[in-house]
Amino acid sequence: MTAIQLQTETLILIRDGEPGYDEARSVWNAMVDRRPAAIARCHTTADVAAAVRYGRRHDLEIGVRCGGHSIAGHAVPDGGLMIDLTPMSEVWVDPDRRLAWVQGGALLGELDRAAQQHGLATTAGNVSHTGVGGLTLGGGMGWLARQFGLACDNVVRYEMVTATGDIVYASATENPDLFWGLRGGGGNFGIVTSFEFRLHAIGTRALIAEFTYPAAESFAVLRAWRELNATAPRQATFTASIRGDGITVGFVWVGDLAGREQLLQAFDGLGQVVAKSIEEIPYLTLQSRDDSIQGHRYRRYWKGHYFKALTDDAIRALLRNPGVGASLQAYGGAISDVSDEAAAFSQRDTLFEFVTATRWEDPADDEERIATIRVYAATLDQYAGGAYLNTLNGESVRRAFPPAKLARLTALKTTWDPHNTFHLNQNIKPA
Repeated sequence: MTAIQLQTETLILIRDGEPGYDEARSVWNAMVDRRPAAIARCHTTADVAAAVRYGRRHDLEIGVRCGGHSIAGHAVPDGGLMIDLTPMSEVWVDPDRRLAWVQGGALLGELDRAAQQHGLATTAGNVSHTGVGGLTLGGGMGWLARQFGLACDNVVRYEMVTATGDIVYASATENPDLFWGLRGGGGNFGIVTSFEFRLHAIGTRALIAEFTYPAAESFAVLRAWRELNATAPRQATFTASIRGDGITVGFVWVGDLAGREQLLQAFDGLGQVVAKSIEEIPYLTLQSRDDSIQGHRYRRYWKGHYFKALTDDAIRALLRNPGVGASLQAYGGAISDVSDEAAAFSQRDTLFEFVTATRWEDPADDEERIATIRVYAATLDQYAGGAYLNTLNGESVRRAFPPAKLARLTALKTTWDPHNTFHLNQNIKPA
């Protein structure tokens, strides 16, 4: 191992063949099997700054790891420097001020557990081992978004290490242009080492309702589900899972339970229910129920779309599912309350987010699995109105940002990272 001295801080670089190297380079998508020249395990913001300067000095391509959930494995640069934030996982909560300070390497589960000790939460994703940083910088959709906005809408202040190794802060009053860009512009401008989040009182319970209908009724049920969503309370986030042998639709409800019975009755009336599950669970259980115990052993691929409307023709195309995972999750509510100009995140008029995904273990199946997802997603292109930045998979960021906003982001990138040091992401190139 090699030590870098920076005043009182010591940063350790792990190299190929040294203890911990293979574990540190492994990420969520098992298709990613790259070998960085070195892995910088960072415990402090000063460590991160030292690592950036080291990488620049030695002309190493830089990747940044938090949760390692990027489908493309952006955190792992072959022959480059992985800056590993996972040791920086502390969360501090002030229940009186309803604020949380979260280090850049924390996972969603760590934030949720700390906040739920006080019956508080902020918008976070649906898998607890996702990194707070990657999720939030791309926007951050979760079960609380229809009530309180996206994760990025709840950040009060960022601490960031720049491409030159300097430490800066961004808020509504400090570097406000950078604050605008960090709210949905991805990891393009620097390495965020700390987030200050606004928290909300939600209690500690949640409700999951799922109704399964036969394949013959899928079209009618999905149309009725679409119409019911238009008047759904903000506590409810509608979901749909589409398969070849039928459809499961329902909602996740967080917060005051008043009004849920009427919604449950409405779902009973959508069609012939062949299976039904209504379960009240702890909020922390909701936030980890989609965790995969052996998640890091699987090979993965996905594609995503935003639907501004869900037409009958789009529903028909969705139902021509070739047997892969496909889901819809409702947007609206507090997400669309925020002006599109207020933050880098775009597509706030989205009605539903669509994701199709598959996982497997045998590398011999790579080509077939990937092709199936691509073909299915392509049949829905004509109905799509953009895509979520965090689901882009080899596609242009033009799918996530309209031209005027992308031009502003490009100018911001040119200011903060003119040499595109941080390009292993959904990249916005400098001018």
